[in-house]
Amino acid sequence: MTGTPAAAVLGTHEVTNQPPPFGPRNLYLTDTALREAVRREAGDWLDARMIALGAEVGSERVLGLGDTANRYPPEFAPFDRYGQRLDEVRFHPAYHELMGLAMAHGIHDLPWRETGARGRHLGHLAMLALFTEAEAGTMCPIDMTYASVAALRRQPDIGDPWIGKLVGGRYDPVLAPIGEKTGITVGMAMTEKQGGSDVRANATRAFPVEPAHRLHRIVGHKWFCSAPMSDGFLTLAQTAKGLSCFLVPRVLPDGTRNGIRLMRLKDKLGNRSNASAEIEYADALAWLLGEEGHGVSVIIEMVHHTRLGTIGSTLGIMRRALAEAVNHVAGRAAFRRRLIDQPLMARVIADLAIEYEAAVALAVRVGAAFGNEDEAPFARLAVALAKYWLTKRNPGFVYECMECHGGVGYCEDTPLPRLFRESPVNGIWEGSGNVIALDVLRTLGREPRAGEALLAEIAPARGADQTFDAAARRLEGELRSPEEADARQIAERMALLLQGALLLRHGPPAVADAFCATRLGDGGGRLHGVLPKATDVTAILARQTGEVA
Repeated sequence: MTGTPAAAVLGTHEVTNQPPPFGPRNLYLTDTALREAVRREAGDWLDARMIALGAEVGSERVLGLGDTANRYPPEFAPFDRYGQRLDEVRFHPAYHELMGLAMAHGIHDLPWRETGARGRHLGHLAMLALFTEAEAGTMCPIDMTYASVAALRRQPDIGDPWIGKLVGGRYDPVLAPIGEKTGITVGMAMTEKQGGSDVRANATRAFPVEPAHRLHRIVGHKWFCSAPMSDGFLTLAQTAKGLSCFLVPRVLPDGTRNGIRLMRLKDKLGNRSNASAEIEYADALAWLLGEEGHGVSVIIEMVHHTRLGTIGSTLGIMRRALAEAVNHVAGRAAFRRRLIDQPLMARVIADLAIEYEAAVALAVRVGAAFGNEDEAPFARLAVALAKYWLTKRNPGFVYECMECHGGVGYCEDTPLPRLFRESPVNGIWEGSGNVIALDVLRTLGREPRAGEALLAEIAPARGADQTFDAAARRLEGELRSPEEADARQIAERMALLLQGALLLRHGPPAVADAFCATRLGDGGGRLHGVLPKATDVTAILARQTGEVA
């Protein structure tokens, strides 16, 4: 019997025609659209922070941590070995390392530290987007921690000690009173089984214990508690005067654990590294924030700011998916040509790039408006528009990037399946599509200055593109007497016009022209990759590949 050749034993062929590894890369410096927008709206102070964060989250180590944290999701530990209640969630070390990294870069508190900086809230959005490219789940507790400051400020005697530990704090996962910790995180527990988005249907009750100190005990069930290992939660409960907002600490000042019972962890489609739970309040002690019976007006400040995070996270998911697609098609050939050099694939990537550039323009403009009192009406409306439109577009966008890979994009060896599972969450969290679209109509009705501010933002772009001008005239007519059933249509058109205006004013002409033709006119199709023949595909692709024609 003759021996088998070593080559036949070890392998049958040499592996060729594969794209280069995605990382390491600076995720910020390789994102032309985001960097241009950040520098325009915030300047050098934020640019420097983004460069540093982009290098770290684009390293092989951090990209690997993101993969690991999702392969080994959190585990529920209801009891200890002796049968005593723990009500804890245990995470893989990768999760803790990612949380520590995010807080070290100040994603959770940057706007509250850099109080005089231009675009300080944009800093939160942009850094959150960048970190999401490596790992999205950790950005949920980071975003809620950031947003909680807006609500905690409504009750300084209670909120100030928490803000003092939050701003400048480091990640400290140990369960202890906040006075003993180096930093804290804050979560949220709002919705209940019978109400969902209709929080006024909440049945959880709060009973006064020490009214002079605003101390209550809470009894009830919460269908969703985000990040249940946080140090405290903003929650809603009914009192004798109606729905009120409370701060519920995880651990009481004397070191005992509060009456928060974890019933189960949610088995979610995506967002796997982040724990979400059903909880019971079993005589949990809580402190009233704001005026009793006006809980929605208190917690809505937190919701308003968390919506900024949903936009940032969506942007990060889109960018990572697009960057992976560009890396693949620029590094792989078929039929003797690189995929990106083939006309049909070039149009698909170019159309995806247009979508991303428009998303950046809208998200960055919204982030820049936050914290500016003069732009508060615009920010209130625009954040809802951006959340509605960008999160709706995200799943289809990520799928198209997945398809650019062919079969390998459907495999867990790539991050595309994880990104696809993550893509719907921001559209559902903090108000799903109908809730947000109706919120847009309510804002227009209750705050006329918001609609005026939107039209003022659009006005400088008029005259630059006939298709844009025609769409702007149509919208003005629709806004005269909007109907509830048209809420989605109106929100979509407002978002698209705002994107078009921003691209015409600040974007590359090739991108702006193609956007107006395909999104505001009839030059595009219902799927990505349908562009007018006049589209400068080469110029659009050059912003993604860095290759000059």
